[in-house]
Amino acid sequence: MTVTPRQQKLFLLGISAVVLIAIAYIYIFRGLPNPRGLKNYQVIPISSLVLDRKGELLYEIFNEENRTPVHIKDLPDYVKYATIAIEDADFYKHNGISIVGGMLRALKDTFVLHQGTQGGSTITQQLIKSALLTPERTIQRKIKEIVLALWVEQIMTKDEILELYLNQVPYGGVSYGIQEAAKTFFDKDAKDLTLAEAALLARLPQRPSYFSPHINPERAKRGQEAVLKRMEELGYITEKERITAEKQELKIHPPANTIKAPHFVFYVRELLEKQFGKDIIEKGGLKVFTTLDETIQASAEAAVNKEVTSLRRLKVSNGAALVTRPSTGEILAMVGSADFFATGSGTFNVTTALRQPGSSIKPLNYALGIERGLVTAATIFNDIPTCFSASGQPKSYCPVNYDGKYRGPTQLRSSLGNSLNIPAVKMLAVNGVKDFVASSSAFTITTFTDPARYGLSLTLGGGEVRMTEMAQAFSVFANEGIPKTLVAIRKIEDKSGKVLYEYKDPNTVDDVTVPLEYPDTIKIQGKRALSKETAFIISHILQDNGARSDAFGGSSSLVVPKKTVSVKTGTTNDLRDNWTIGYTPNFFSSYVGGK
Repeated sequence: MTVTPRQQKLFLLGISAVVLIAIAYIYIFRGLPNPRGLKNYQVIPISSLVLDRKGELLYEIFNEENRTPVHIKDLPDYVKYATIAIEDADFYKHNGISIVGGMLRALKDTFVLHQGTQGGSTITQQLIKSALLTPERTIQRKIKEIVLALWVEQIMTKDEILELYLNQVPYGGVSYGIQEAAKTFFDKDAKDLTLAEAALLARLPQRPSYFSPHINPERAKRGQEAVLKRMEELGYITEKERITAEKQELKIHPPANTIKAPHFVFYVRELLEKQFGKDIIEKGGLKVFTTLDETIQASAEAAVNKEVTSLRRLKVSNGAALVTRPSTGEILAMVGSADFFATGSGTFNVTTALRQPGSSIKPLNYALGIERGLVTAATIFNDIPTCFSASGQPKSYCPVNYDGKYRGPTQLRSSLGNSLNIPAVKMLAVNGVKDFVASSSAFTITTFTDPARYGLSLTLGGGEVRMTEMAQAFSVFANEGIPKTLVAIRKIEDKSGKVLYEYKDPNTVDDVTVPLEYPDTIKIQGKRALSKETAFIISHILQDNGARSDAFGGSSSLVVPKKTVSVKTGTTNDLRDNWTIGYTPNFFSSYVGGK
């Protein structure tokens, strides 16, 4: 029998089709879960452990899932519309996947709104990913997700899918589903949520820690406003309803007191979410060894509480502290407020918030002048009434010293030691605001960006920074000119003990109480921001009790008996915040107290 070329071609096409079907089955369909079991789905997560540097447990992430199912018909319409508006505006139009709408939303969120990488998945896809598939990020899993999403849309109604989603997704902590989220954050049932509360909760599933009102109330508020604005754009609410909801005062229910070093733990959790995604840390059984020292943390918490209590008469209501090891950047203690569990505002982490640093920024200004060879520690500044004019400014800038006094000719050493304002402004005038802002990045300060936003008051604290960045900036002086960025995690292991990440530094030790001998045993590595000489001069001025005695006296609280400590204070113009920053080669400590 003669086989024609056409028959050969058809035979080969048939074989290819069989092979492709076999590959598709093996690659995609083999082991594909049946979505009909979605309504009975239950997950058994493996909790992740957050430990201090000695292995002491600080927090167990998602050791159980609190989930109380609710029917969508029992919820106010704005609860479901809030979720649809921010997660999947075309939910009622697509068939499970939304190539155009989803991709455009992902690109907008990622590159326009700068909200981190977004996947562009529909609500149906997110339900599938959360309930039926592993959290791995592969093309194979994505294809399975699409196939299952199309399948689910054929066997369930839209409201059934949305109800499963609202009962399935994590909202933060151990709260899974809208009912537990309402209980956790507002101490009420989901059916009783207001529009303002529903909008805030709708933002959480994307990044539970990032938008959590327990961690950052201001960021949670911005997330809520984004949801309300989107609801108005889609016609779910009116402009009047949006404005009313935005003005509603939200009473956030404080979290249960089952956590050690809470501000630090949530700081670490956010880092983990960025690196691994929320599914892995919720269910993956990670063991996270952090840099925190529980003993130092307890001492820092006690010190903050004692200080705030003693200053109640002065209307000081809050305080925060940060302790690090300059040579490695390790965070040893983080106290974001006087009492994390007292009220909803106690969960706000002052150490990562933008604050005016007052005069504590002055050492960076003087360091720049010394480094550039413009001044020395003996340079004379004339501390007399002085006004500064700037182009485009209608009024001259006339700073005054904190005590209203003027000291005439004064050496730089005394000007910095006594924190005199007029010499500091003169120093910045010599350096130039533009150059100082440009140089701030070398000190790892990222919040000073456009020089046009600032004037000469920048050296008196006229620009906002974070305590965490001030810790990095002052590490320049403790490390002989080399800054270290902060580190919160030493090692991460998966559930099988495999090391996923490990921080290595020649100065890392288990027992942080072992002092580093300055400078012989410190081998700091990194990009140099200052010369050793400049760093030494600034540190020496800040530890010179004589240089600051005119302002603080000879036996102030800045003197640590039998220790040589470099210290700088700072007070904001409105007297709202008071900073104290002290460091040695072994430890950096920053404290902020205020209203």
